[in-house]
Amino acid sequence: MEINQKKLWLSLIVLYAITTSVLGDFGGPLLKGFYKESCPLAEEIVKHNVEVAVLKDPRMAASLLRLQFHDCFVLGCDASVLLDTHGDMLSEKQATPNVNSLRGFEVIDYIKYLLEDACPLTVSCSDILAMAARDSVFLRGGPWWEVLLGRRDSLKASFAGANQFIPAPNSSLDSLIINFKQQGLNIQDLIALSGAHTIGKARCLSFKQRIVQPNIEQTFYVDEFKRHSTFRRVLGSQCKDSSRDNELSPLDIKTPAYFDNHYYINLLEGKGLLISDNVLVSEDHEGEIFRKVWEYAVDQDLFFLDFVESMLKMGNINVLTGIEGEIRENCRFVNV
Repeated sequence: MEINQKKLWLSLIVLYAITTSVLGDFGGPLLKGFYKESCPLAEEIVKHNVEVAVLKDPRMAASLLRLQFHDCFVLGCDASVLLDTHGDMLSEKQATPNVNSLRGFEVIDYIKYLLEDACPLTVSCSDILAMAARDSVFLRGGPWWEVLLGRRDSLKASFAGANQFIPAPNSSLDSLIINFKQQGLNIQDLIALSGAHTIGKARCLSFKQRIVQPNIEQTFYVDEFKRHSTFRRVLGSQCKDSSRDNELSPLDIKTPAYFDNHYYINLLEGKGLLISDNVLVSEDHEGEIFRKVWEYAVDQDLFFLDFVESMLKMGNINVLTGIEGEIRENCRFVNV
């Protein structure tokens, strides 16, 4: 009898260890309708205010989507990117990929203010980022998806991590693949998530090298009309010297205001704005990526389907749940 009781307790201890390692202490996986009882209007509050922000500034859709990318690639999807510098903690906002580049913080601040008024200390800043990214895509004509919720907010930021893990606009294909792999994302995710560049703008500083690089793009046709060099000359006229480093150019020159598959059509024509866009085709010596770019270029529904799948996968990177982290009262600061 005593031996059986010991076996039972050992089994329970092992089961608890496995459960907590997978789900976190008293936590659980991200869920649909996580705030259905605790804050039933949460998703509606986020959606309405994202819509207002995008109506005022259409570029804000891309900015809010980008915020979640830059958050999830550093420490995980935990809203660390929203923290301001405080004491010994240096904000990720000051890192090279983010400084004078990331925007939309005030939109998140206002949404958080409204949610705190409706449901104090209930909705996390990291979940706000996930919902805002989804709503931004949908408002620009892209797909809608059910965001899994239940994230909690980090207690720290990583300035060094932001400098190390966020892909640079002049990244090679190999470095992009390695970078995504570090986050648990594969080549399929890299191709699909790169399609986020169908909306938004970039500064001349981000694509200067694209203008002067050798004409090495490989496309599905012979460039007999010099489209590549003509495209670079147009970019060069916008970014003549360092005084124009902050001038903006659309990432998708054909349909910059719409979330669609024209990003991939641009790549096939050698008209991706960033070097990190064009390497998906120009440095793909095996042809695997090229084939998928072609598939997305001719089938927008397929792109939307894969984009949603990869967004859900990215949104689950190193999330904090249960009693991990906290629910911040102000997204810019850890609770006192």
